[in-house]
Amino acid sequence: MKIMDTARRTAAAALAAGLLATAVPGTALAASPDGPHRTGCAAGTLDPTPLRQAIAGLPTGDATSAQVRITTPAGCWTGTSGVRDLRGSAPVPPHARFRVGSVTKVFTAAVTLQLAAEGRLDLDGTVQRYLPGLLPADYPPVTVRQLLNHTHGIPSPTMPDGIEWQLAHRYDRWTPEQIVRLGLRNGREFDPGTRQHYTNMGYIVAGMLIEKVTGHSYADEVRRRIARPLGLRDTYAPGDDPRIRGPHAHGYQAVVRDGRTELVDATVWSQTFTPASGNLISSLSDLDTFMTALFAGQVVPEPWLTEMFTRPVFADGSTGEYGAGLKALTVGGQTLWIKTGSRFGYLAGVAATRDGRFRVGYSITATDAKGEELGATAQAVIGAAIGMLPPAPPVSPGS
Repeated sequence: MKIMDTARRTAAAALAAGLLATAVPGTALAASPDGPHRTGCAAGTLDPTPLRQAIAGLPTGDATSAQVRITTPAGCWTGTSGVRDLRGSAPVPPHARFRVGSVTKVFTAAVTLQLAAEGRLDLDGTVQRYLPGLLPADYPPVTVRQLLNHTHGIPSPTMPDGIEWQLAHRYDRWTPEQIVRLGLRNGREFDPGTRQHYTNMGYIVAGMLIEKVTGHSYADEVRRRIARPLGLRDTYAPGDDPRIRGPHAHGYQAVVRDGRTELVDATVWSQTFTPASGNLISSLSDLDTFMTALFAGQVVPEPWLTEMFTRPVFADGSTGEYGAGLKALTVGGQTLWIKTGSRFGYLAGVAATRDGRFRVGYSITATDAKGEELGATAQAVIGAAIGMLPPAPPVSPGS
C-alpha cells in the first residue's frame, strides 16, 4: 500500500523530532558468542525497490553508508550501501555493528519492567525510596513510571555548545551520579507528572535503579536478561570503552574549519555521558530479533508490557507521545511504535506495528547525525519505509 506523500512528510518530520541531541565506567559487556547470526529474511513477494533506491549511491555528502532491514507480511529485505570507511572502497561488513543511540532506552525500559514484574521494583515507587539522597530533600516525589515515560521533570545538564568542544572532550569519562548532580544545578523543568519532555535524564536514573536493585552493572543486566536469552551476538553496553568492537562501519562528523568542511572520524567516542539512555551497540538482525520478541511478550510479560504502549494523560486532557521507551506515530490510520537515536557519526531507528507484522530498522552513518534536520539519506529511508507500510488488517466482527 502506498501512503500519500503528505503522510510520508508528516511521518518523516515526526521521526526527525525524535532525533534529539543528547558513559558509565564499569564492566564492559562482551558480545555473546552463542549461535550463528540470524538472517531469517525471506524475500517473499516484497518489492524493496523504494528502499534500495533510498540508500543508493553512497557515500554522499550527508552519509557514508546505510543499512536497512524491513519486514512486512509480503516478505523481508536487508540492504546495505556505501563503504566501511573513507580510506578505501570496502563495503559495509556483514552484520555490521553500530551505535544505536537512544534506541538504548527501549532496552532499559524492558529491563526495568522485568524488575517490576519480579516485584523488585514498584512502578509507583519513588526515586527517593530506591536512591535516597540522589535528589534534593525538598524535591517532589518522582516515580519509576515517570522516569520511563519522560514525565519526571528532572533537569538535564547544560553543556557547552559547538562540535569543537565535543571533539575535545570525546574521551571524557562520566559517572551517572556526576551527570545527575550537574543537571540538578538547573531548576526542575516541571512538577512530576504534569508534562512530558523527552530527555536522557529519566533513563540515566533508571539505569542507576537497575544497578541498585540488582547489585549488578547495567551492562551485565542487559546481557543476562536480554542479549543472552535472545541470542543477540552484537548487542552490548561498551562501558568506558570508546571503540566499537567487532565488524562495523566508521561514522563521520562534518566540521567547518577555516571555511572548509572536513569529515572527522567519529567512530571512537566515549558514550559515558549517556549511560542506559544512549550507549548501546547492536546490529540490524539483533534489533529485529529484540523488537520481535519484545512485542510478542517474550521479553516483558503482561501486564507490564502494556506500560510500553501506554501514554500518559494530563490534567488538561492532552495525551503524551511516549509510553515507556517507545513513541506512538499515527500513519494512514495505523499506529507505529518507534524509537530513534543519534550519536556523532550514527543515526539509528526502529519502528513496528503493535502486532509486529511490519517492522523496520536502519543505521545510517550520517555526517551530521546530531544536526537539527535529517539529511537527505535519512529522509529518503524513512519516507520509503513508511510508503511500504501495508494496510491495517481487517477487524473481525465482534472483536
